[in-house]
Amino acid sequence: MNPIKHVAIIMDGNGRWGIKNKGTRNLGHRAGLNTLESIIKETLNQKIKYLTLYTFSTENWKRPKKEISFLFTLLENFLQKKINSLVKNKIRLNIIGNKKKFSAQLQKLLSDSEKKTNKNKKLQINLALNYGSKEEILNTLRIIIKKKHKITEKNITENLYTKNIPNPDLLIRTGNTHRLSNFLLWQIAYTEIFFEKKLWPDFKDKDYRKILNKFRLLKRNFGAI
Repeated sequence: MNPIKHVAIIMDGNGRWGIKNKGTRNLGHRAGLNTLESIIKETLNQKIKYLTLYTFSTENWKRPKKEISFLFTLLENFLQKKINSLVKNKIRLNIIGNKKKFSAQLQKLLSDSEKKTNKNKKLQINLALNYGSKEEILNTLRIIIKKKHKITEKNITENLYTKNIPNPDLLIRTGNTHRLSNFLLWQIAYTEIFFEKKLWPDFKDKDYRKILNKFRLLKRNFGAI
């Protein structure tokens, strides 16, 4: 059976779920938090060490300002309320992406959350915030050039936001959308990808377990055959 160290998830479908349930897109974002808590709990149960969540992309700035504001308020409230729970459950929080565009208040909260959970080793949650894979790769190349190092596969890997993190074993995208949306393009070269029809708020821990079990039974060749 294939071991699982790292799961990446594109949590798609919140907005559509909110509208479908006769509410607003924001209703869906709020409902998505319940799914998030359930999936984190199941990830702990499965003894998986890394969980990377596509939370806010570089392209998401194109959304209405009110929706963006709601998303960041939701994130701030979540961190403020759940930080003690993260510490208690030995969960480390790691932010990947460009944090410079966020408010000073949010930047401080993210930094404080990382510091408070820094020594936890049971599960590392990588929150992809203002994250875009193309920007990440370009930024990495700039770092390598500035260091006057050779541009090699090894040097690129060691200067990504995800340095010191194993590449995802599997990527799950909910919401019945079949694309990668500029997420971890370098890291998922040999990642197994599962597209899930259910919208994120409808995605249950049993659906998650089903995908994990499917992955464990796959024959993985890594291009050898």
